[in-house]
Amino acid sequence: MLKIEHLSLAVPSADGDKPAVSDVSLSLAPGHVLGLVGESGCGKTLTAQAVLRLGESQGIVRTSGKVLLDDADVFAMAEPELRKVRGGRISMIFQEPMTALNPVFSIGAQLTEVIRLHLDLDKNAAAARAVKLLADVGLRDGAELLRQYPDSLSGGMRQRVLIAMAMAADPDYIIADEPTTALDVSVQKRIIDLLRRLQEKRGMGMLLVTHDFGLVAELCDEVAVMYAGHVVERGPVADIFDYPAHPYTRALMHCRPDASGKDKKLPAIPGQVPQPGKWPAGCRFAARCPLADAACKAAVAEDAWSKGRHLARCVHVEKVSEALEAFV
Repeated sequence: MLKIEHLSLAVPSADGDKPAVSDVSLSLAPGHVLGLVGESGCGKTLTAQAVLRLGESQGIVRTSGKVLLDDADVFAMAEPELRKVRGGRISMIFQEPMTALNPVFSIGAQLTEVIRLHLDLDKNAAAARAVKLLADVGLRDGAELLRQYPDSLSGGMRQRVLIAMAMAADPDYIIADEPTTALDVSVQKRIIDLLRRLQEKRGMGMLLVTHDFGLVAELCDEVAVMYAGHVVERGPVADIFDYPAHPYTRALMHCRPDASGKDKKLPAIPGQVPQPGKWPAGCRFAARCPLADAACKAAVAEDAWSKGRHLARCVHVEKVSEALEAFV
């Protein structure tokens, strides 16, 4: 089991470290897909990167909490042990395929480096495994592709190479940080299908970071909704789609474009996500919420059970279920 327990993070600024993620708790079992949803600036990527301590080089500080991999705290691991976990037991697919690959090294050099770092293979065996991995992600002529450089590949091909690199050491868990954001719609569909097929075939746990509820519906078993640094709702996907119990979750769902093709104004949530260090004292969504009242602005709500089988952090959980018109 991979667990995030009461994790809080701070980011550096000219005025000192500012809180950016607060008291986040999530868990991911092998074979399951957990979606992490929210607008830009909500702390999704910071949370995901903290699983592998990737933000430390940018000065991001863990102020409290743990990340447990089979009860071993990732933050307590020495560097040699951490290197075995990164790309070994837990891999990551970064959101920008155009920049995630090093432009001065061939595809073969980058892919075989990952393989040889985590598996006891010689150069030829590593190259053979690299060709097989490329075939697994739908890239033919792998031997020729290994000699090419990233600038000769399309965005979709680069993303497939990144997925192959993430699968190189047969990880137990994979973190996919908005893996389809920079791709056109037709390529997005193929990448989604590929991720689903590989995840089911290998029985991996997957943490999917996204802002797209459609992608969550396609891939995820459970979903956690983040806003302004903390999780405001979490539970089974079907339950949250049927009974969204936090105003922010319901507002996000209503922001999806109308698939009917009718000429309608795109729905939007007024205002913006408060910046780290500028969170209000009460509910962080209160300034944008049509149901906000004095109780919302007085204190941060505790998790409460919704009409379904999941938790939401809102003092008006029951009212939200009855107030569909407030978000239309």
